Parts: sequence; C-alpha cells; structure tokens
Amino acid sequence: MNDKTDAHLSRDEGLPEPVMEGPGLFGDAAPPAPAPVSQPQNTSPYRVLARKYRPTTFDDLIGQEAMVRTLRNAFALGRVAHAFMLTGVRGVGKTTTARIIARALNCIGPDGKGGPTADPCGVCPNCVAILNDRHPDVLEMDAASRTGVDDVREIIEATRFRPMQGRMKVFIIDEVHMLSRNAFNALLKTLEEPPAQVTFIFATTELRKVPVTVLSRCQRFDLRRVPQADLAALFARIAEKEHVRLSENALALIARAADGSVRDGLSLLDQAIAQGEGQAEIGASVVSDMLGLADRQVVFDLLDAAMTGKPDQALALADAAHERGADLGLVLGDMLDLIHTISRLRAVPSLRDSADMPEAERVRGTQMAEALPVPVLMRAWQMLVKGLKEVEMAPDRRAAADMVLIRLCYVADLPSPEDLVRRLSGQGGAAGPEGNAPSALSEARSEGGRPGGQEAPPPLRMVAGMSGGARASAVAVQEAEAPLAIMPEPVAEPEPQGPVVPRTWREAVALVKDRREALLHGHLRNGVHVISFAPGAIIMRMQPDLPQDLPRQFQKVLESASGMSWRIRLAQDEGEPTLDEQGAEIIQFQRRTAQAHPLVKAILAVFPDAELGDVQDHGLDEYGLPPEEPPELVFAPLDAELLDEDERPSDPGLSID
Repeated sequence: MNDKTDAHLSRDEGLPEPVMEGPGLFGDAAPPAPAPVSQPQNTSPYRVLARKYRPTTFDDLIGQEAMVRTLRNAFALGRVAHAFMLTGVRGVGKTTTARIIARALNCIGPDGKGGPTADPCGVCPNCVAILNDRHPDVLEMDAASRTGVDDVREIIEATRFRPMQGRMKVFIIDEVHMLSRNAFNALLKTLEEPPAQVTFIFATTELRKVPVTVLSRCQRFDLRRVPQADLAALFARIAEKEHVRLSENALALIARAADGSVRDGLSLLDQAIAQGEGQAEIGASVVSDMLGLADRQVVFDLLDAAMTGKPDQALALADAAHERGADLGLVLGDMLDLIHTISRLRAVPSLRDSADMPEAERVRGTQMAEALPVPVLMRAWQMLVKGLKEVEMAPDRRAAADMVLIRLCYVADLPSPEDLVRRLSGQGGAAGPEGNAPSALSEARSEGGRPGGQEAPPPLRMVAGMSGGARASAVAVQEAEAPLAIMPEPVAEPEPQGPVVPRTWREAVALVKDRREALLHGHLRNGVHVISFAPGAIIMRMQPDLPQDLPRQFQKVLESASGMSWRIRLAQDEGEPTLDEQGAEIIQFQRRTAQAHPLVKAILAVFPDAELGDVQDHGLDEYGLPPEEPPELVFAPLDAELLDEDERPSDPGLSID
C-alpha cells in the first residue's frame, strides 16, 4: 500500500493523520503544522441554579438570622460545639450550612496562618477542597442508603486518626433519622466523648424520629421556612444575574409554590426560565401554566361567582381553567387559600397595608373581605376542606370539583342565621330556600303561645345538638327572645366557714365532691340508694359492685367536714333512685317538653333532617335536678321535756308548746 491509501484508511477509521516533525527523511523541509480545530467555547455541562447559587458563607444564607447569629458568636468566643443537629423542611439549607461550618472550622486564611473563623476566606487549600467536595477530612454520608451499624462503625474507626490535611475531621450525616436503632446506639458513646479533632454535623427533616439520647448530645438548630418576600427578592437577584426578566407576579407565584424551600424555588425558577425562552419578560401566565395553576384573577372570579350564587359562571371559569391545563383540585386549593387570606384581612384590617401582601389580594381581597360576613367565609372554608377530600377520593377529579362548586353556589343562597330568625318569627316573610313560611311560630306567639288559647308550654332554655343552620337558628332565637331563653347567671356561692353539716342526701354527696374525693363521689351518685337521711344518721343501700369500705370512707369525710359523729348503716330496702337516675328522668321529661314546644316544631318544619339533641336546663344542678328546699328545722325550748313514742301527736298540723 502507498501512503495515500494509508492516509485514507486513517481518515476512515476516525484517526488523525500523522504529522511529521522536523526535516524529512531525505532532507526536505518539514510541512507546515495543520491549523488547530476550533472547539466550542462552553464545553462544561450546565449547572442548575440550585447548585450554581448555593451559599458559600453565612452571609449568603437567607431567612436563618437566629442560627447565623448564634454560630457567629460561637466562633467569636471559641465555644463551637462538637456536634450539631440541623433540622427543617427540605431545601432550607441544612447540608449547605453543614459545609459552611466545615469550612469555618478548617479555614487557614490566605496566608495559611488563620484559625477557625465564621468568615472563611474561600481561597485557602482547605476552603477550595471543601467547596469542590474533595477534602479528605470532610466526609459526607447519606444515612438513607447507609443505615446499618457497620456503616457507623466505619465512622467510629475513622475518628481515631488525626486529620490528614485540615484542622478538624468533620462528619456530615444527612437524613440521620434513617439510621437504625443499633446504629444510633453504636454512635452514642463516640458522640458523647468524641476526640478533640472531630466534629459531627447531622441533618434531618424528621426530628421526631431521632432518639432523644442523640438529641441531648447535640446543639440543635431549627432552620425555619424562608418567607415568601425573601424568596421573591432572591429569585429576582438570580434572574438578573442570569439576564432574564420575570414579572413581580411571576416571582410571587414561584415563591408561593416553593413553600419556604429555597431549593424548590430555584428549581421552579430554572424551569420557568426554560419555559419562557425567547420572551422579553416571563409573566405570571407562563408560570401558572407551568405549575398547572389557574391565574390569580381567575381564582378571584371563581370565588366571586360561587359566593354570589352563579353556578353557570363558576362552571364556565372552571372549564376554561381545565382547558388551559390547570388541575381543578389545585384550583379548589387556591380558593381555600384565598378564603383564608380574606378571613385574615377581615380579622386583621392592618394587613391591608402590609408590604408582603400581593396587589391582587390587597385590592380585590379587601373588597371581598368587606362584602362577605365571617359566617359565610367559615361555611365556605368547611365546604372546600371537605370538597378537597372528595376530589382526592373520586374516580373523576374534574366531576368531583364541579360538584363542589355547584354545592358552594347553591349554599350561597341560604339565609343567614339572623335572617332565618326573623323569618321564623314572622318578621321577614317566607323562611327557607323555597320561600315557604312556616306558620307554627306565628300561631305559637298568638293567644298565649298555642293555637286555641291553650296554656303555653314551659320556657325552653337551650336546644343543642341540631345540625347545621338549625342549631345556629335555635341558639339565636333563644338569645333574641327573652321569654324563651331565661338563663340565670351563675352566682358564686361563698365558701363555707367552719364546720359544714349537710341537711339532705344531695348536700352530703356534694360535700364529698367539695372535699376532692372524686372516686367516692362517683360511687355515691351512681350506685348508692338512700333509704333515710338525718344529720348524723344515714341508712342506705349499695349496689353489689361497689367497694365494701365505702361506708367507712363516706363516714370519715362527713365527720371531717362537719365536726360531728356520723352513723352509716346498710340495709336491703329499695330506697330512692340514685342521683344520676333521678337526673336522667328529669332530662327525659324536659326532652319531651322541648319536642312539644312550638318553636322547636317550627324549626323542625323548616329543617326536616334536623334532630333534637341534648336539652340542657341551666337552672338544674350538676346532678340534673332542680334546687331542693332544705327541711325546715323546728327548735324546741330549752326546758321542753322529751315525749315518749305514744305521746307524740300524730297530726302534723299540731305544734308542741
């Protein structure tokens, strides 16, 4: 083969042609060197923004002022701990903070003579090596993949050797809560008494899964979520460095979607820059489409349509958002977040002037806060919370979201509790959504409370346990109508002075409660039937399951409180019902009375699905019994003589002179 053939084969095989160096074999001049092939200027792979703009000093950390201040003071005073526990949600800077601490411990300064400092230089060999993740004395371990005790034993073995290059050996264990129980136990002794040249830095998102024995050996720092305003400002600075323009609304959407995580926000910002390539300014619509969200104004319009009872308009807005790619479940979540914002604006009016409040919330949110009452907002909040659960469980998310919107629109037409009270009382015309006015209440108010002039039932004090608006209406009616809601204010009884002698069985049982004998009090009110009671002498019957020493305990309490001797005797007579049985009987009687009350009948006529719950009478005592009249005590003269049994008068109307 000739030289041309060899050169051709070389080109065919992708090999460069041989270049002759120096003079030729026969003395001819060397050929000129071929021109170098131009290479692309940027051959390094692209680095995402989360890595490119990772903080390298404490000053670069945002939103963690308390931790930075503590660490700076610790380095300034030479009181740096040997173990740190960094906890917080994902992307707030736990691993980044650990690397900054490692650099601060090993920095030697530009001249090579520096010591530990809170402001590492970034140019010394140790700083450069740690920044490039190749320092031999800074070891990072992912506990999510290395969870066993053997992995921890490797760390313990490495602590026995002095650092090879730096000043301190730093062990950074990420997601430390993933370690097994045996691995934690193996680490305890070394963590409590580590060598002087060793520092442990743990990072976790699940602090509750870390044993308290490990937490007690570490200095703990809770990295909080970064505020949305700080995130938006950071993203604006990074976008300017990347020569990209984003609108304020777009930055606000990214900051809100980041949920306090810097890394999540930078990833979304990276995606938004790629999404809006070629645009002079990336607007909120681009970010909304990228996140699968509806436009903020659309959420306002959707909530306004639902609160004004316009289902056709609400469904049209939902269909348009779905066609643009928005997830209707996320749209309902945005409506829930908007209701929360409006409720805060109504509860705290000063928030309307806050700089952190976006312009849309400040303008339209304030208008809706002034127009929507608090009960309506609370009702919408509860319905959306329940609706979101239904959307997650439904086979068709869009259909479930439509049903939630329709339900919200029709509930907006329901009258408020105040309007319902006026309608039930006959002052506001028809009651109920259909406009049918019940006449039972009007008839009850005429002719003494009942049709036909019959005697009115006793006053109804309070009705609880009804569902929805029925309960609110009943309570509002009771508060508005004095004859139906006479609730005596509790009067504080003065504390007894000196010995207390109970005059009735109920007072004796209540005295036990006042003496803080809870178990004895429960036995007396639930399982003891009194046969006869007199100050100093009690005859009673106990149920079989009660303690046998109950009479002795009862006697001890009574004698201690009254300062007199008591005699308690057990008998097998039937006796009176227990206090709880007597109270239950009265409650059943009042329940029947409440069911027959015209007001309750009128409410149940408007709300057929409502049920009458517990009936409470604030005039009863804690046993559910009306106040009792103590027995009248008749005192005989000092010179009176005792009569025999047969000499005593049998007529109760007779008196003894």
